[in-house]
Amino acid sequence: MTFLSVPPHLDWPVQFCVFVSLETWVHSLVTGNVSQVDRLWTFLPTIYSAYFALLPLLPNEQPFWLVPYAPKELGYQAVKDLSPRAVLMLALIATWMCRLSYNTWRRGLFLSSEEDYRWEVLRQKLHPILFQITNLTFIAFTQNILLLILALPVYTASVLQPHTALTTSDYGLAALSLVVLALEFTADNQQFAFHAFKHAVQAEEKKNKSVTNGDSKPLGYDASAQWPGARLNWQRSDAKRGFITRGLWRYSRHPNFACEQKFWHIMMLFPLLCSAPSYAMSTPATLPLPLPASFLFALPPAIRLIFPHIIPSLVISALFYSSTLFTESITAAKYAGYKSYQRHVGMFEPFFSTIVLETLRSWFWVDKNDNFREELWGNPTLTNDKTKKVD
Repeated sequence: MTFLSVPPHLDWPVQFCVFVSLETWVHSLVTGNVSQVDRLWTFLPTIYSAYFALLPLLPNEQPFWLVPYAPKELGYQAVKDLSPRAVLMLALIATWMCRLSYNTWRRGLFLSSEEDYRWEVLRQKLHPILFQITNLTFIAFTQNILLLILALPVYTASVLQPHTALTTSDYGLAALSLVVLALEFTADNQQFAFHAFKHAVQAEEKKNKSVTNGDSKPLGYDASAQWPGARLNWQRSDAKRGFITRGLWRYSRHPNFACEQKFWHIMMLFPLLCSAPSYAMSTPATLPLPLPASFLFALPPAIRLIFPHIIPSLVISALFYSSTLFTESITAAKYAGYKSYQRHVGMFEPFFSTIVLETLRSWFWVDKNDNFREELWGNPTLTNDKTKKVD
């Protein structure tokens, strides 16, 4: 049952993607809440990845629309047994899903009444008709297509490559991806702990309780309730500043976003670095994306072989860069010190942060004005107890 004449390997994924896109769009119109895709973001890449990784377990015929199946056109080599590499990638993506689901649940974004604050800002900036066009084209459909594209490296490993045993590159990339997920989990928890501390300070001040005791912690904040890697030495100046600058956020303005991109870049590397002769099998009928053959043939041979397979990484980085620019425009308008933070700390990579460049002072120019240190991180020497250095 070929859907809209798409390549066989994309038939069921496109069916499901169109269904979810329409459902989230209609749901957003009925509820007036456009965060419907946001609540599914954590699950959809795993669903598509599971489809590609578990193709041998599926029937070869589709009884009716939306039922997953493995088209015969994929060939016997693709469906005769499971690909160890594809199954490993699925396990890692499922781990990613658990991390993101936990963070989404903890922030209350799974509640049907919750909406990402950025959509409300965008709603105020755009004419209602233009906003609804954006809702249909980008929020509902483009994001769902992106979530499908993220699973294409698993398709490459499952269909385009022989189902050989795992190699050194697979084990190394798996270990690296777990490190990236651990760092992202740490960044999530540090941000969550910071907001818990900030809200406790704000609640205490709202009740007109005494806040004259320097860096004394608010009564409503319990550091022991936070994950150990997030029990940083928060100060009231942090809450007054309004945005987090400690922990991993000292070296990157968005360490969680940086790790998110790195994770999907690593997924791309699994099929690219393995020893299996995959790309010799790539024909216009089996390429991960239905790209025009004329476009591919215009590329140099080496680029022609890998370009379709790196598109997920390019797309996810483009999305995060553009969305982060919008997010930071909101933050900079809200907090006076954020522009200084932008000047001295890299958006994603810590290599562009002044605090990192200080270790290479003899080679790099460093701002001679140290005022930004106190502005962003408080007293650069000692806290009130005279024993602990500021994080």
